[in-house]
This record gives sequence, C-alpha cells and structure tokens, in this order.
Amino acid sequence: MPRLALTALEGMPEVVPGDDLATLILAALGRLGMTLVPGDVLVVAQKVVSKAEGCLIDLAQVIPSARALELAGITGKDPRYVQVVLDQSREVLRAVPGVLVVEDLRGFVMANAGIDQSNVPGSDRVLLLPADADASARRLREAIETRTGASIGVLVNDSFGRAWRNGVVGTALGVSGLEALIDLRGKPDREGRTLRITQVALADELAAAASLMMGQGAEGTPVVHVRGLPPSAAVGVTATGSVRDLLRPRASDLFR
Repeated sequence: MPRLALTALEGMPEVVPGDDLATLILAALGRLGMTLVPGDVLVVAQKVVSKAEGCLIDLAQVIPSARALELAGITGKDPRYVQVVLDQSREVLRAVPGVLVVEDLRGFVMANAGIDQSNVPGSDRVLLLPADADASARRLREAIETRTGASIGVLVNDSFGRAWRNGVVGTALGVSGLEALIDLRGKPDREGRTLRITQVALADELAAAASLMMGQGAEGTPVVHVRGLPPSAAVGVTATGSVRDLLRPRASDLFR
C-alpha cells in the first residue's frame, strides 16, 4: 500500500544568525537514528531559515513614513511595523482594522508581507521572509547532499491565510529538488475523460502536511522529514520546481 511517513525532528536548538542549518538538521537526524536516502524530502520552517540568514529588523531603528502612519491609523498596527511591511511590498491590496494584505517583493499575496514577531527573541525585533526562498532551499539541499550523498528535496514553508476560508495552512515559500506543481491536464481520469484544468500544488500539499507536525506555537520542531512521495514528485537534482510555478498570474487572479 502507498505510504507517506512524516517525522518531526525534535531537539533542534534555537537558531541564530549565521547558524549552519545543514549541520543542525543532520545532527537532529542522527539523534533519531535516521539516515537520508534518495527521494527523501526535508520541509523546513521559514522562521529558522530567516533566522539563520539574519533576516531581522530592529523596530527601534525604523522611522515610519507618512504612508505608514496613515495605514497604521487604519489597521491599528505599530507604524514602525507597517513601515517594514511597506519596505517588503510591491503593493498594498487591503487595509482594514487589524488586517493589512499586500503583494510582497517576491510576488506572494499575504498578510503583513509574512513579517511577524512570534518566536523571535526581543520585544522590538521582527523577522522577514528570506529574500529568495528557492535559493535558500537550494543551498540547504546542496549542503546536505554534499555531506550525505543522497539526492533529496528541500521545501521551505510558512503559514498563510486563505481568501475563501478561515485559519492558516502550511504553504510553500521555496522549493529545490522537488516539483512544485504537477500538471495533469491532458491525462485521462478513471473513466477515460481528459482532465482539462487539474494542476496539483504538490509543494503546498506537502507544506501543509508538514505543518501538522511542526505546530504553530511553542512546539519547537521546525524541520520535518518526509519519506514515501510518489514517483510523480520527481524528487532529486533533476527536478526543476520553483515556488514561482505556484504564483497565479495577475491577469487570472480573480481577487485583484
């Protein structure tokens, strides 16, 4: 029977700027007696990637602009925080009390450009998303493959809200060694009918599954090992998936 196994790597230390994530992850695997094999995937929380890359801003050093002050008055948010969101955004899409939705510099449509303070030491510091999470995933994958010899995939995930439903779900921010989107258009279903619109967001489905193991609060398990993905995932160096494959073009975005 097909089986997908997800294992949260316990015992990861608090990550600080400059930490070698590959070393920390391999040590966590070793403590569990686990060895990577070809086809495995590691899902890594954005927060530890951003911390290791030093994506931190001290709000005490931020001077809010007139636009930030205006939006802070609408949303009720700290104007310094709003300024950081603006600095990380292409466009403000929605501003109402308690909510600031933007398109960020990477093309993600999300609340607050993904910037937050949860699990960030210091009362006045905020954490940004990685500048290029695909590149972050690639560097981590290459470092781990060099040390283990196993051809794997690495996915960076974060928690996103959704336009149609309440609650957050794990969502892919960066992908390497894994197909992000599987296009089934033109393939037959079990009745022989041709699929016309079906595209599977494999990276997002995997990100959401891993988020169940990571948790959203004080669990302290920011890395999940995945084994058993189907061959269609094409895990390894030949996979060309990118998070850009998952971003809907503005012309077909019905919410803008």
